[in-house]
Amino acid sequence: MRFLNCFIVNKISGNGRALRVWNQIEKRLQEKNVNYCVRFTQKPKHATSIVQELISKEKVNVIVVVGGDGTIHEVINGLIGNNIPLGIIPAGSGNDFSRGLGISLNPDKALDRILNDEPQMIDIGLIDSTYFGTVTGIGFDGKVAHVVNNSIQKKIFNLVRMGHLSYIISAMKVLFQYSPTDLSIVIDNKLYNFQKVWLIAVANLPFYGGGMIICPKAKSNDGLFDICIVQGMTKFEFLRIFPLVFKGMHISSPSVKIMKGKEIEIHSPTPLMIHGDGEMMGQTPVRIRIEPCALHVK
Repeated sequence: MRFLNCFIVNKISGNGRALRVWNQIEKRLQEKNVNYCVRFTQKPKHATSIVQELISKEKVNVIVVVGGDGTIHEVINGLIGNNIPLGIIPAGSGNDFSRGLGISLNPDKALDRILNDEPQMIDIGLIDSTYFGTVTGIGFDGKVAHVVNNSIQKKIFNLVRMGHLSYIISAMKVLFQYSPTDLSIVIDNKLYNFQKVWLIAVANLPFYGGGMIICPKAKSNDGLFDICIVQGMTKFEFLRIFPLVFKGMHISSPSVKIMKGKEIEIHSPTPLMIHGDGEMMGQTPVRIRIEPCALHVK
């Protein structure tokens, strides 16, 4: 049985960009006489079951995502616990996972990396029983992710390669309806109480929301989360600070606190929405922990 490079393609990622990228990549694979197989996702969470099927039936050399952060999220949740590396050819609207790991947005360069480079080990986050690779957001962030995922604008902006604008528009909608709340956070068994919290972002990588640098110093190989807590500001102040996140300059605000930890528990008087990698993950209370060196990435 031959070892295969297995590609999982989400044809609708990036409003169809993933399919166009795959057609380009397939030609390169054939030119290079690379042994490969391909599977196309058909529905939400399909990529997870495809991974499990491939691992059980094939001799897999690498599993490669041709798609965006949502598809990567699903594949990670099928791969954890195996030594098979994850390859990524970015073709989504945000591509924050790839950006955080320095993977080229050029499909040919991304493919060369997969075929030629040694895999690197990275940490992975765990929310209750579901894994995430980039950032989990609680509160304002979770609500925005929910609105983005149900937004018509997301598809429109994806067509012109400006997917991050759908996040900005959704954030403005949520801003005028959202009320910050008091909550408690336990970080590595130490209790902290915060008042008027807008959001908490627990980051394994710096980026989310299509290029926002929520935790500029987050690293995926240090065994720690960076935790961004935004609290105690008015809506006007929040609106003034918000654009600074695209350069990571928001952390200079006295209302923004950055902490580090391996295990976090968040409790709030009323349930707050949670996303991980932009995918909805339930509500508080929540337990989040780091899984060091849990995934090989090419």
